Amino acid sequence: MNQLLLGPADLLSPDRARVTGRPLAHLRSIRHLAVGDCFAVGIIDGNQGQATVVSLADDHAELALDCQQPPPAPLPLTLILAMPRPKMLRRVIQTLVAMGVKELVLINSTKVEKSYWQTPRLGADSLAEQITLGLEQAKDTVWPRIQLRQRFKPFVEDELGTLAADSLKLIAHPGTSTPCPRALAQPATLCIGPEGGFTDYEVALIEAQGFTPVHLGPRILRVENAVPALLARLF
Repeated sequence: MNQLLLGPADLLSPDRARVTGRPLAHLRSIRHLAVGDCFAVGIIDGNQGQATVVSLADDHAELALDCQQPPPAPLPLTLILAMPRPKMLRRVIQTLVAMGVKELVLINSTKVEKSYWQTPRLGADSLAEQITLGLEQAKDTVWPRIQLRQRFKPFVEDELGTLAADSLKLIAHPGTSTPCPRALAQPATLCIGPEGGFTDYEVALIEAQGFTPVHLGPRILRVENAVPALLARLF
């Protein structure tokens, strides 16, 4: 981790913290820190800065905090992503969080297998673990919002238009004629389909909400590759 992320349960006061479990193991076995050593920390949905090890016991460490720096700016993006394969979901969540996505909606699609929605990786604890790892990697503190929508048509017809209001509306879809724009200077809402892409019917429904299909070129990428490629190009 590039920065230890602290939650409300870790804070003894605004300038003091006590850590146990995974953070303590990391400080001991990876960082090999001792009393008096300093390292980077951030407070969930708060500032970031430095922590100094005040005391170190077998089951906890106490830290003095000096967190005056704001977190990096988020991407001005709402991402609508067809539910990836479960074994890919962990990597995708970490990548999105590390790149600054704060609004993510996981949706169903014809080519998304029903079993994907039963994965324990969608559980609150599992998502929190991946979010934490992404924020620690990027030295960020702002917790993203992840929403799940298992009914495609009601979501597109009843929610998508409002969700994407006042933003550039894009749908990544291979074989279209418009290249994905570069270096946007405005908020955007981006829809990305499953491995096999959205069906023509699904694309038409999304287009009806004012979305423009765009492409990255003739190559069709896996979701885990397409996501960072699209975000890097857009912003």
